[in-house]
Amino acid sequence: MSVLDYLWRASFNSGEVEFLHAEGFGRQPAVYDWWGQVNQHSLGWVTAREAELLVGFVNVAWDGSTHAFLLDTVVHSSQRRRGVGRKLVAVAIEQTRAAGCEWLHVDFDANLSTFYFTSCGFRSTPAGVIAL
Repeated sequence: MSVLDYLWRASFNSGEVEFLHAEGFGRQPAVYDWWGQVNQHSLGWVTAREAELLVGFVNVAWDGSTHAFLLDTVVHSSQRRRGVGRKLVAVAIEQTRAAGCEWLHVDFDANLSTFYFTSCGFRSTPAGVIAL
């Protein structure tokens, strides 16, 4: 098993996050300013690297106060089922708590419920959403 570095608020190239996101969510890469997005709207983010290669990413957006939101959790297919996603989320939880937030929210597709509830420790709550 390879050694990965997990870093909070580390520099990255928008293209490498877009490539990882596209690979992880089964779509074609596009031109997207991930760096600008997280620097404008996020409390922080966690990167996972194997040497220089970005293999995992999670974004923590927030309201500027007590609520934070876990977004864009993605692990490269070559690293899945090795605890990378769990570690990304654990670092995000630790850093969000250290920033003084009281709540970390996440929403996800039903097939990821075991990951978030069992592996990461989230609990189910009533919530609502509107497709816009």
